[in-house]
Amino acid sequence: MGLYEQIRDIAKNKGYSINKLEQELGFARSSINKFNKNKPSIDKLQQIADLLGVTIDYLTTGKEDSEKEELALTAKDKRDITQILDQTREQLMSQEGLMFDGKPASPEAIDSILSAMQIGMEMAKKRNKEKYTPKKYKKG
Repeated sequence: MGLYEQIRDIAKNKGYSINKLEQELGFARSSINKFNKNKPSIDKLQQIADLLGVTIDYLTTGKEDSEKEELALTAKDKRDITQILDQTREQLMSQEGLMFDGKPASPEAIDSILSAMQIGMEMAKKRNKEKYTPKKYKKG
């Protein structure tokens, strides 16, 4: 199904015809009909999505954003990350002469390092889930 058909079906479910939608948005007549051949700007898609009360993702795919659910970290993932960060904190705190930005590392500096590590580890876990989870186990 093309973009035009997707928009048409969503609009119909929301009580709009394509003509009414174009009028409400101030688009030229038949401009939405051309969306399969000429890709619309993101601004136009956002205007349509806002009027219909849906996201651009839903407007273009007809699906809710289930990918975010798929990529959510589980409780085990969070425990694993916390455990690694706790071990790293202990190692950093016990280091003699640990320097950060040319000065002895303060507990605040170590917290900054660990915060950056946490963000990186969470991103890596999500990326790995996306890359290595077999399609048959993915939701949607």
